[in-house]
Amino acid sequence: MTLAGKLAAEFSLIQYLEFFGRILVACICGAVIGFERSKRFKEAGIRTHIIVCCAAALVMILSKYGFADLVGPAGERLYGTNPTDPARLAAQIITGISFLGAGIIFRNGGSIKGLTTAAGIWATAGIGLAIGSGMYIIGVFTTLVVAVIQIIMHKHMIGVDAMKVGRLHCTTSSPDAFRQQLDEYIDSKGMQIMDVKMEFTESGSTTYELTLRMGRDMTISDISGFLESMNNVETISFEVES
Repeated sequence: MTLAGKLAAEFSLIQYLEFFGRILVACICGAVIGFERSKRFKEAGIRTHIIVCCAAALVMILSKYGFADLVGPAGERLYGTNPTDPARLAAQIITGISFLGAGIIFRNGGSIKGLTTAAGIWATAGIGLAIGSGMYIIGVFTTLVVAVIQIIMHKHMIGVDAMKVGRLHCTTSSPDAFRQQLDEYIDSKGMQIMDVKMEFTESGSTTYELTLRMGRDMTISDISGFLESMNNVETISFEVES
């Protein structure tokens, strides 16, 4: 019997179904936390939380049951593993991939990019560990779960994942009236001001630089059209971060 065959023989169908249930419950718990964070416009949204929680459940299952083929019926270590620790390299992979993920995350203007990609790489490392240990069924199941989550939630985004970031530059001769009208417009469109910078010019005008988070269905013409309708706005410049 091969090593993978011995490991597979350790678990019944019921046990595999329990493993699947643990992973799915972890996805649900991650989704709940991610939904709350997303509604508060935090950078790590639902997808990121689901993938991290799913991968953590996978790694925990792997840590507890992935080395069953190294122990005999009487508890003795098999295949020359004594006195080594078979989990030591796996633990180092998790740490190393975490540093790799950190290198993918970067700030782009007023937003942070790469969180979900970093979480996906960490999940992929966990899947690789599961396959490498011989837990093919768990590794393949988690691959399908992560892939389906990515596909579905990329098409149906919620909360912060469904928003984009834009930068607005404008000059106004009446800052109080401008801010009041702009705040009303932002509230009506469900937008969020992430950052505001003000500069007073020698002519008495006020220059604003605002970083806004808005729905992906909004366009530059929507914002520009509103600003052009305001009598107290002198110059307008608006761009959307990619």
